[in-house]
This record gives sequence, C-alpha cells and structure tokens, in this order.
Amino acid sequence: MAYPQTTPPGRFGIINVESGPSRYAATMPLDGLRNPVTGAPTLAPLAILVDHIAGFANHDRRPQDHWTVSSELAMEFAPGAQSTIAEEPAAPVLAVSRPVGAAGATSLSECLLTHRGIEIGLATVRTFYITAAVHVPGAFEQPVEPVEPLPTDLAELMAVEVAESGGTAVVLCQNEHSAVNNTLGAVHGGVAAAGLELAASAALNADRPDTPLLTASLRVNYLRRLTGGGHAHYTATPLHAGRSSGVAEAHGIGDDGKLALTARITAYR
Repeated sequence: MAYPQTTPPGRFGIINVESGPSRYAATMPLDGLRNPVTGAPTLAPLAILVDHIAGFANHDRRPQDHWTVSSELAMEFAPGAQSTIAEEPAAPVLAVSRPVGAAGATSLSECLLTHRGIEIGLATVRTFYITAAVHVPGAFEQPVEPVEPLPTDLAELMAVEVAESGGTAVVLCQNEHSAVNNTLGAVHGGVAAAGLELAASAALNADRPDTPLLTASLRVNYLRRLTGGGHAHYTATPLHAGRSSGVAEAHGIGDDGKLALTARITAYR
C-alpha cells in the first residue's frame, strides 16, 4: 500500500507490504538523504519508518473510540549499518514489526530493520491511548496528486532549515508544513525524532569531518505535541565527544517555545 505524497509516509516513499495482525512490514528508501548540517549520509529518516510501522502494531490494538500517540521511540543500529546501505543505496530498508506483550495503558511493539536481507538494526515504539482524537477517517488511504513537486533534499522533505548556532550547539528550525504532520495536526513523531538525531549527530561531528562518529542508538521521549512554525526547532549539544565515541542530548521545542521532546544519541567511530 502506497500513501499520498501529501502525508509523511508518502512523502518519504514508505510502502506497506504486510499489515498484521501479528506482523507488520513496510519499506522506505534512503538513497540521497543527507544530514543538512554535515552533508553526510544519515540513518535519521529511519525513525519515520519505525514510528510508522511499529506504530501500526500498537494502533491496531487500541480500545474502541481511542487513538494512539507515541510516547517513546528507540533505535539501535548494528555496527556497519551505514556501510551496508552504502553498498547498494538504491535498495530500500525493510522494517518488520510486531506487538510485544499485552496492551494496557500503553502498548509496546518492536521492529527489525534489514537491508537486502542483512540485519542493520532494532527498534521499539511505545504508545499511549487518547480519546480526544480528531483524525479524519481515510485521510491516508486514497492516493492523491501532490500539491507541489516532491523534493529530494532531506531538509526540504522534513521542512527544516539550519539556523545560526553558537559554540557546540546545533539548531534546526522546524517549519510548518502540513505534509509532515500526523492526522492529529502535530509534526509526525518519526519526523521529529529524525530532527533530533540530525541535530545531535551534527553537534557530535562539528569538528571531526574526517573521522565522524556514527549514530549507534537513539532514544526519544515525547512529552507533548510539537507543532511546526513559530519558535519550533531542534537543538543539540554534545555531552561527551571522545576519539572513538560520543554522547549528545537533543531537545525538540514547539511553536510556543515549550519543550516537546527530548532525546539522547550514542555514536561510535
């Protein structure tokens, strides 16, 4: 199943290939997607794929008249994940998810990421259920013509731009764009997680273009809705940047200037 290009899954080329009830799968291309700050290839957009398909495994277990909202997202990448993708960048990444345990106040799912049959990472998504949803039924289900030519640059796809930053801090502004929003009108959880990773990775690699630290793990907590425009941005600072490893902290700030997401990445040479 393909999605309209005016939605986050369609904008990033996500195609559902399996839809439950115990196994969900989707693919997404990464070819040509680069960190807008460093210019380096990036795994950050895989957060969009993970939030999408692992979210399905939780969403299908929701109580009647409820909707799902991501509360935590975590990704762990295998050593050499970026090298594996670089060998055949045009091949898409496959994500296969399944529900874990019983659903309660929250729901947990796990996801395996592969590229050409090679395992490159694992991920989990935890969601909670809300009753005050404003979802429009069928909004994601019928392909429509895009209202503008689909960009190929990652910054344009995510509607972000690099802002002036001082010292070791990195700032990415999150502009308002309906095509990166979820059905509740906030920035898609995977897009926001990708923005946090891009900022954090850039902060860690600000002074090391020849020996980059590659993201090994990303852990995101969603605190409240993040709406684009206004003061919305992602900012990150390194907590530790050694010769062979680094840790950075990132925050997502909403249009109202309030903290909406927080994350930590660990990276290695």
